[in-house]
Amino acid sequence: MRCGRGCSFLRPGVHPMPLLATPPYITPRTSAATAGPATATSSGTCSLRVRLRAPGRSAASSSSRLPRAMAATGADAAAAPPSLLVFSGGTAFNGVVEELKKVTTRVAHVLPVSDDGGSTAEIVRVLGGPAVGDIRSRCLRLSDESTLEALSVRRLLGHRLPLDPSEAKLEWYHIVEGEHSLWDGVSRPYRETIRAFLVYFHNEILRRPVETFCFTNGSIGNFFFAGARIFFQSLDAAIFLFSRVSQIPAESLVLPVISTNDRLTLGCELWDGTIIRGQNEISHPSNGRREVVDKDCNSCSALPSSIKRVFYMSSEGCNLLHEVFPEANHTVLEQLSKVDCIVYAMGSLFTSVCPSLVLRGIGETIASRSIPKPKDYVNAILVPEGGQIPLDVENLASKGIFHVLTVKSVHDTKVGVIFDPVSLIQALTGLISEHMDARLAEPDPLTENVTSVC
Repeated sequence: MRCGRGCSFLRPGVHPMPLLATPPYITPRTSAATAGPATATSSGTCSLRVRLRAPGRSAASSSSRLPRAMAATGADAAAAPPSLLVFSGGTAFNGVVEELKKVTTRVAHVLPVSDDGGSTAEIVRVLGGPAVGDIRSRCLRLSDESTLEALSVRRLLGHRLPLDPSEAKLEWYHIVEGEHSLWDGVSRPYRETIRAFLVYFHNEILRRPVETFCFTNGSIGNFFFAGARIFFQSLDAAIFLFSRVSQIPAESLVLPVISTNDRLTLGCELWDGTIIRGQNEISHPSNGRREVVDKDCNSCSALPSSIKRVFYMSSEGCNLLHEVFPEANHTVLEQLSKVDCIVYAMGSLFTSVCPSLVLRGIGETIASRSIPKPKDYVNAILVPEGGQIPLDVENLASKGIFHVLTVKSVHDTKVGVIFDPVSLIQALTGLISEHMDARLAEPDPLTENVTSVC
């Protein structure tokens, strides 16, 4: 089954999901959409999981209720849209980013840095360091589109080189030398800034003559990002630069779940004892073949057994002796402690969402929120109409999940049924509004017993 069909949502203060109970262990039963063991496919599935106050209430179907609920909390609250933290990979959630920006730009996008597929893999192979592909992808989706120059910068940084090695290398030289038509519309300050880091990236490649770099299907944005990271010796500084160049809203944060300048490798243990090394081998098993990964392909090989847990491994080695425990980004933990809601977005459960959730401190921080919360950790799921995820409503209800809300869907020729972005964001804002209304209806413990004395 292809993952990325749903999106899970959990407001702060809920108990951690079973996969968070004893990090870094991940069990197949974390797929709440099936409420049962994971199948022996290469990646899991996620649905939109939501915590509401009262099981009997239904989510609003329009985002129009959100401003009214916010206005009731006072002028300051009315001026501030809700703040979200989104756990996701770099592809599936991108389709709804534009609609989400219409509701709020106060979003912390938390992304893994363990991807080892596509042009990211070539950068990591030759230059080392964390994977930047997912971060670059989200930055581009958040970038400004209001001017012709902004569109030109976005087009340049979003460009990919041809699949043919010779053609890719030739086009890269035209770009790095400033002669390509992609520079049209980019003003001199932007041109000099972007080109400086592309040149620096190119020089770093030339300094490693033992490793021949392949430009096939290479992302110009990835090259710019890698050049900035190496120059500053800081992933955070590279994100800051990229965010300013692409003019991302100041209140929108793109955060690596692990802030590091080192290479990270994802691994997983199957129930039959098999250890698989590499994120790409988990999500798109190649059986030893070296080929360009088509991440939009709806079919992929099945793993020999179900996934038992996901963990991080050192840069070398392929068994459990090489398991490592990196620290979560402190900024992610800080954001988790203060945002209005947390979204587990659609994407690969085991390679997009779990790489963030397995880190020590993530689940504990979610669970430590002191705001009111019901006994169970989730009681609602949003699913796309006509999706491929089987749902056992009775089983879900027995686990405290009383709402199974169907959201309008659209058919994508590459991946099949996906959420309709407008409908999904309307449903999401409706759920936030319902939660806020419930909070407003609760008595204030500081004033409810106060009597006025004349």
